[in-house]
Amino acid sequence: MNKFFCVLLGFLAVPASAGLRHYAATIESSSWQLSSQSRLQCTLKHHVPGYGDAMFTSLASKQLNMEFELDMLQLPKTYGMAAVYSVPPNWMPGAMQRQIAQMPIRKQYNGDLPEQAAWTILSELEKGFWPTIYYRDWYNEQDRVAVGLNASNFLDQYRQFSQCVANLLPFNFEDIAYTVLSYQKSSDEFTRGSRKKLSMISDYLKEDTNIELVLLDAYTDSYGGSWSNTQLSIRRAERVKQFFEEQGVDAERIKVTGHGERRHIAENSNALSRAKNRRVVIRMEKGL
Repeated sequence: MNKFFCVLLGFLAVPASAGLRHYAATIESSSWQLSSQSRLQCTLKHHVPGYGDAMFTSLASKQLNMEFELDMLQLPKTYGMAAVYSVPPNWMPGAMQRQIAQMPIRKQYNGDLPEQAAWTILSELEKGFWPTIYYRDWYNEQDRVAVGLNASNFLDQYRQFSQCVANLLPFNFEDIAYTVLSYQKSSDEFTRGSRKKLSMISDYLKEDTNIELVLLDAYTDSYGGSWSNTQLSIRRAERVKQFFEEQGVDAERIKVTGHGERRHIAENSNALSRAKNRRVVIRMEKGL
């Protein structure tokens, strides 16, 4: 009898009257592919015939992250818990299976696992094991279900996936969606900190085409004439726009507004508070 099938029977202790439905790609049909590859998101996908897709996803962020999702053709009808085991294939005589995670089953949601469990599954696949998810069927209580991830044809795509993850931006949309640049008195020059922020934003804008509009609102303190302050605020915003254009961002996505000395956020009575009013606020709007 097939060793892999014996392991499943041993784990589930399935009585003779019960059924075991096992979903897994054959060695010949096992396919792993990078379904998403950018500096914002990397997704490694494996198709499980008759069942759905297993996906590993990492997103641009300050922290390294990973999530496993089981995209099911038939979503769960009830709540429960599935056991995730690392199962040795036939060509590993003497190797033992071991449990690596518990996966919550939520009604009408795909199954998923957090970072640590996702990385563990990937490491088991890298070693040639078949991570397999077991649970009682929610549509037929007499059946048990086993969903196996075939490690065949995994390594080449996994190496590309790992390279993609290493190249993700070290920040996400929330980190740059609202940014404030500060200025010296009567100046439109960028500070070192402002240049760093602008470089981060331009890197993100080049990757995320869902950002339809970048709003640049510029302000000054109340020193000087009203007209000259309005012109200074426009120059500040236009210089930010120029920076983005030089980095390859489409000018049509950028809207500039110079408010001059209006809309203060602090008093203009001393140097420290006036500095808070000398600013360019960068906001981004995403399409639906």
